[in-house]
Amino acid sequence: MKTILLISPYWKEQHRWMVSSVKLAELWQRIGFNVIAVCMGSESKVDRVSDTLTVHYRKDFFLKDPWNYGIALGFTGYVRKLIRKEKPDYIVCNKLLFWTSFSVIALRLTGHKVLVLTDAFVGINWWPRGWLPKVCAAIYANTGGWLILLCASRVVTFHPQPTCLLRRLLIHKKTQVIPTGIDSKEWKVESGKWKKNDEIVVSYVGRLESIKGVDDFLAAVVPLKKEHEDLNIQVVGWYKDNHPLVEQYQRDVKFTGLRNDIPEILGATDIFVMPSHSEGLSNAIMEAMSSRCACVVSEVGGNTYLVQNGVSGFCFPAGDREALAAHVSRLMDDPAKRKSMGEAARKRIEEVFDWKIVGKKYQELFESL
Repeated sequence: MKTILLISPYWKEQHRWMVSSVKLAELWQRIGFNVIAVCMGSESKVDRVSDTLTVHYRKDFFLKDPWNYGIALGFTGYVRKLIRKEKPDYIVCNKLLFWTSFSVIALRLTGHKVLVLTDAFVGINWWPRGWLPKVCAAIYANTGGWLILLCASRVVTFHPQPTCLLRRLLIHKKTQVIPTGIDSKEWKVESGKWKKNDEIVVSYVGRLESIKGVDDFLAAVVPLKKEHEDLNIQVVGWYKDNHPLVEQYQRDVKFTGLRNDIPEILGATDIFVMPSHSEGLSNAIMEAMSSRCACVVSEVGGNTYLVQNGVSGFCFPAGDREALAAHVSRLMDDPAKRKSMGEAARKRIEEVFDWKIVGKKYQELFESL
């Protein structure tokens, strides 16, 4: 059995959770690989999850929102020691511009080939909110970030990137698209079992961080309750204590916190909203589409790659609260449209993003290496 060493910013730890890494590791195990993951966390430890998955955590210092950035001194040295010990067949770094991705430079200098995966180019076509974080991200991206891309042996993006951008970065000849996938069979829950009759459930699933635009979602959708008494709004995901949005909207909105029953929650959701100001390829949107939710998403990152506007959902300019409210209101008033979009969303997942399809692409990629 061949081994993949996966370098990831985080794994599964409260709000520091890198969903794409967890899912990719699960996929690679399914197609016959042993996975060793190394990431940052709240403490240094080694967790042997199964016979084919071991996770190494290195303690970091975490800069909170809007930075959401961890620093783990000695991380690259630990990765190099792990490589010497485990002798992996492939080395993969997931996500660009996190502290962990700088190990790619050192590994290249010592003769290792590293495959870099990314869903966005932070500081180039993915931006934090706030002018200071944006300036820092731009400087960071066009110095260290560019060097990491140049040091990668191959680059895989989760959704298509502009050819002109790839050429400017000098990586167009070594870049290809392989989306993160989803096991669509796990997302078949009968919605009628999980909600009241005539209730319309509008959900957001994700962390309450500034970049996610939850403030836009709540400001746009909560006023609709005046016209729709049967409207149930919920925000599902981690949030810090005394979060201002929770304090402001808790009378009108259900804030669930972290939940382990996402398939059931999405099975009871009629309309799913992803209002991010920047986004990669959202796992939450894929899960909602697999659950036959009509989706309303912002026109950023991979959102428009997932959701075909007017077919499997509606797209709106990020931050445009009026457009967001109008799309949600239209779907609330048109049950037939909600159903047809939900069915179209499910079909798109099965045809493009199902794990069987994505798994074959990764098998071909690793064979080519």
